[in-house]
Amino acid sequence: MRQSMTAVLERDTTFDGEFATEPYEVAWATEARWFVQILALDHAVGLRLRTQISPDGITWCDYDDAEHVAAGVGVTSWPVREFGHWLRVRGSVDPGEGTVTARIYLAVKS
Repeated sequence: MRQSMTAVLERDTTFDGEFATEPYEVAWATEARWFVQILALDHAVGLRLRTQISPDGITWCDYDDAEHVAAGVGVTSWPVREFGHWLRVRGSVDPGEGTVTARIYLAVKS
């Protein structure tokens, strides 16, 4: 039987520079999808985001070279497969000035 779950890693969080979400252990999952919902922008264009993976939840590397841009109020999403045990998002506010208020969800399934 397939399993699925959604974790809310950031809820109505205001970002103003570089950041990383809390790590989430999903070793049982075979696929994942990030959802980033921008709620408000204050003098900022949006967010630049990368998926990061880890074998232990401590040491991190980028999953691939793909950079995802969430610009304007709304939802951005992208899939992740074959990721190992731990996932998180590393991001930054673009262009580095102003703030972005967002929610970040991680949906996974086996």
